[in-house]
Amino acid sequence: MLKRLHIRNYALIDELEIQFSDKLTIITGETGAGKSILLGALGLIMGDRADTKVFYNDAEKCVVEAFFDVSEYDLKEFFEEHELDYDHEVVIRRELSPAGKSRAFVNDTPANNQVLQRLTENLVDLHQQFDTLDIHNVNFQLRMIDALADNALLLKEYQQGYRKYAANKKRLSDLIERSQNGARENEFLRFQLEELHQAELQDGEQELLEGELSQLTNAEDIKRNYVAAYSHLADSELNLVGQLQELNRSLSPTRKLSPQLSAISERLDSILADLQDVAKDCERIAEGTEFDPQRIAEVQERLNVLYKLQKKHGVSSVGELLNIQSNLESQTAGFTNLDQEIAALEQEIAGQEKALRAQADTLSKRRKSVPASFEERVQGMLTQLSMPHARLKVEISPLTQLGPTGTDDVQFLFATNVGARFLPIKDVASGGELSRLTLCTKSLVADAIPLPTLIFDEIDSGISGDVSLKMGMILKELSDRHQVISITHTPQIAARADAHYFVYKKVDGHRTVTNIRKLEPDERVRSIAVMLSGNPPSDSALATARELVEG
Repeated sequence: MLKRLHIRNYALIDELEIQFSDKLTIITGETGAGKSILLGALGLIMGDRADTKVFYNDAEKCVVEAFFDVSEYDLKEFFEEHELDYDHEVVIRRELSPAGKSRAFVNDTPANNQVLQRLTENLVDLHQQFDTLDIHNVNFQLRMIDALADNALLLKEYQQGYRKYAANKKRLSDLIERSQNGARENEFLRFQLEELHQAELQDGEQELLEGELSQLTNAEDIKRNYVAAYSHLADSELNLVGQLQELNRSLSPTRKLSPQLSAISERLDSILADLQDVAKDCERIAEGTEFDPQRIAEVQERLNVLYKLQKKHGVSSVGELLNIQSNLESQTAGFTNLDQEIAALEQEIAGQEKALRAQADTLSKRRKSVPASFEERVQGMLTQLSMPHARLKVEISPLTQLGPTGTDDVQFLFATNVGARFLPIKDVASGGELSRLTLCTKSLVADAIPLPTLIFDEIDSGISGDVSLKMGMILKELSDRHQVISITHTPQIAARADAHYFVYKKVDGHRTVTNIRKLEPDERVRSIAVMLSGNPPSDSALATARELVEG
């Protein structure tokens, strides 16, 4: 609900503030007094583009502030989404500097025009002659039918399920795309993995094979050298072991004479034992070393396999190949899991779709029960508003695919004359006809939809007399359930006001200033009388005006 509007330095307005009724606020005034300026200022709050020509005083900034009570609207999630401070009272402020800079704030937090537009479309419903009204919007048309069908709870439940269904469909599409794009990659990875598996890699194998190959290819030199070493140590006439044994025997008689001599003998014993062990090892190696061309070929072949794999994968060890093998196993397992995930998700989506179609069928049946009565009631109200031949037709067509609101395509068709074809509203209705059609339809759904503040600018254009009286009554009835603001030049509508404001111009020095004031009861009567007969009003006009106000 729009509580008040504060305007400073805009067009012909120096500064003014309007407190709106929570029911029906009427704004009247002389032609050219500036009623449309108020809507222009409100348009800035709703995210319209700023024009630097709007300044009343070029040296000061222009400021427009609107104060809303949003306690009845479910907007907390919107505020959280846009990182705005939420409160039951929302203050939207727009500032224009003389340099052309524009800034907007929601509860003192900076916001851009797109945020203003999205927020205020929930707060203000502005209807002007020749505007594109939301009754053109097929989504709003469906919303009205759902309201009359009492579909709110079922539709909310359906939409919760549909969001999960749509998210799963998107996820499935992504998984299938990944699977298709990865099929060739998966085939290549599996080929590489199979090649590594066939190699039967063992960590440390390469080092052992390289050592063995080196020994095999040098077998003759190894055998010759170790035979010679064994001979020098233990087998030749002057072998070292025999000489050391002889030396040790010669020192043996003196071993007990002193600790020092005993220690030397013990050291010689240790050396002799080591030399004997070395001689045995040399003998064993010499006897065990033979040139084996077949084994050399086997080792070389195995090493060639390892070297080839290392070169292919750009590494230099079997350990690194084993790491690659482990990674390939994980990746190929991922592709297998992906196929399983796709199958499980397809099954889940099938179940969701079955449940959603059942809900959509129920929604559709309830929607189809609405049009006949709704069309009849709209036609009756349009007849009272001087459109006796106008007819509204609600066309509900089936959709093959599930959508956010079910499987129905709802469209309002309109015909203004006898024998005329039914066409989409935007293609057939004039500005005045649209305003009256909007008033009728929204009056019928007012109890079922939490409508924003409804603002009508000269909805009474082209009507008078009893039609104006009836329109005033409809506006009054609508305002009992929703806040309504109407700019009018018709006395029968002005008389229905809960708060009546009068816009006027006055000369202030060398400038003309637009101002506004709330009319007291006697002032209201006189203002309406002037609208009836001119200024000054006649006694009969005053009497009629009083009768309209009191009636």
